Amino acid sequence: MIPRSFLRTFAAATLLTALASPSFAAATITIINLDGPGEGFNDPTPAAPVAGNPGTTIGQQRLNCFQQAASIWGATLTSPVPIQIQAAFNPLSCTATSAVLGSAGPRFAEFGAPGSEFPNYWYHEALACKEAGVDLTPIGGPGLPPGDNGSDINAQFNSSLGNAGCLTGSGWYYGFDHNEGALIDLLAVLLHEFAHGLGFSTLTNGSTGSYFNGSPSLWDKFLYDETTGLHWDQNAAAQRVASSINTGNLVWDGPSVTTTAGTFLAHSPELVVPYGSGKVAVNTAAFGAPLTLAGVTGQAVVVVDPVAPTADGCETPFTNAGALAGKIAVIDRGTCTFVVKAKNAQNAGAIGVIIVNNAAGALAPGGSDPTITIPTVGITLADGNTLKAAIAGGPVTVTMRLNPVLLAGANPSGRVLMYAPNPFQSGSSVSHWDVSATPNLLMEPAINADLTSNLDLTVDLFRDIGWFGRGGPVATQLALVAADLVNGHPHLEWFSSDGANQSMRLYRAALPAGFERLGDLSANGTGMVTYDDVDVLPGRSYEYQLGLLTPSGERMMGLAHVDVPRAALAIKRLAGNATGAAVAFEVVLAEDMPATLDVMDTAGRRIARQDLGGLGAGRHTVSLAGAPRSGAYWARVSQAGKSATAHFVLVQ
Repeated sequence: MIPRSFLRTFAAATLLTALASPSFAAATITIINLDGPGEGFNDPTPAAPVAGNPGTTIGQQRLNCFQQAASIWGATLTSPVPIQIQAAFNPLSCTATSAVLGSAGPRFAEFGAPGSEFPNYWYHEALACKEAGVDLTPIGGPGLPPGDNGSDINAQFNSSLGNAGCLTGSGWYYGFDHNEGALIDLLAVLLHEFAHGLGFSTLTNGSTGSYFNGSPSLWDKFLYDETTGLHWDQNAAAQRVASSINTGNLVWDGPSVTTTAGTFLAHSPELVVPYGSGKVAVNTAAFGAPLTLAGVTGQAVVVVDPVAPTADGCETPFTNAGALAGKIAVIDRGTCTFVVKAKNAQNAGAIGVIIVNNAAGALAPGGSDPTITIPTVGITLADGNTLKAAIAGGPVTVTMRLNPVLLAGANPSGRVLMYAPNPFQSGSSVSHWDVSATPNLLMEPAINADLTSNLDLTVDLFRDIGWFGRGGPVATQLALVAADLVNGHPHLEWFSSDGANQSMRLYRAALPAGFERLGDLSANGTGMVTYDDVDVLPGRSYEYQLGLLTPSGERMMGLAHVDVPRAALAIKRLAGNATGAAVAFEVVLAEDMPATLDVMDTAGRRIARQDLGGLGAGRHTVSLAGAPRSGAYWARVSQAGKSATAHFVLVQ
């Protein structure tokens, strides 16, 4: 008999509802409803259809969300064996301000199953069945309790969410458009949790270092510690314990993830300082101007407000407001929101904000305020104390910028970081991407508000562990994996079932125009093909289609639609500083409307203006004749009541 171990034991339940993914999917995923009459998926409370979800009761909308997530994963994965997820909505642990949203994980693990590429590792059940080409836990099969449905994954979600005393006022959002507002996006949470059940986790105990039933998980083969130079299937239990809290040095070592990371992740934010290693790791805020490669440079000044604690930046006017103009404000976390701190500093003339955590660990300032136009970052308590000590010894000039080489969420080796905080966080550590990833990834330990149905690097990780192209028949078509926006342009990703032997063409239609050929492409040897379309215009919609080249001719397959949003208003000064030369700027206009470019001195006096009304939406190079004399200045582009600014220094 195949070695098998129950990861969780549940009472047998009646199969109330089973929905399968559409017939065109590369894998069929079925949802088994475990809820009883009148509750959970069967809740009869009336509800209006919302954002693609046609359900007219709360229960129907919940089930539709589950099916939508199953359809997305089913259209992505390849498996000849149907995948079953048993699911229920139940009251879970919560308070008025926090709640357990839900969870999903494998019901069984397989060791030495037939067809396994790596037979001496524990596999999550669904992947083991895919590799074997048969259902290893059929209903009534050997080793199952009487009446067990043989499902591969168990999912349980909080039915009390949003009720009084359970994250009060912030319930589930059942729409499919990820426009959840103050609610919790159920579809995004489901895509995340289903991934755990499908293989995005280890069965090894990170807090003790103990293998599950004495053998490593498939996950451990790719989990790599940069400090020791060992994978988790190579090191000792004590080393795994140390590795699980080795922040910034625990990485994923799969080739597909490492290859794709460079085209998906943005540059890493950092603070350049005149001491230590010369650099401090930071996390960018959810508000304010984004960091750039050129960065913002200025003297770092600790704010002093009139009410103790005086460094939290919560009360105005600041006692040292005059010292903040044109400087970078250093503010302690606590007492008021991040946006209040940043806005107060901006009003005092600061050109950037550094918020220092008040507890151990990294800090990513959250919140929203579109009127904040200066960049804001968060740093650890330890790094903040070092910075403030340096400031106490004399003027300190720092630069808030993007690292020109390092990726946000990756180690200097280029491998993507795993979540390894100190202290260890049970249920989160080791089995998620690190929170430093930018843009936010589906499988970070928290669900971020900017997530869509893009499965991002999760698909590449699943390719690393064997979900594509191995163990049983695969689809004969080109399977589109992802079509979404990455860094403002369409990023396409698809899987070629014939690996490197398949040749294809990519076509694009800039709607309402017809298709045009972009080029000839081929798989990279693993079956993966990616394409970043940087030649697009803001505010336009595009469709993409693949052409498979066969001996009998070209066969058109697949179709993807991507909407490119209008560009955000932006400005930056271009290089060049010859004496007497015009000052050049790169300006991005969001609309075909009147716009102006102003240059101001640090006192806020306008010294030059140029009309940009005839340029139209898009990216432009603008030269401002009559360059001002040497000094520090602000450039501001304004359009339709909005503005963007850039600080620059001239040396003539």
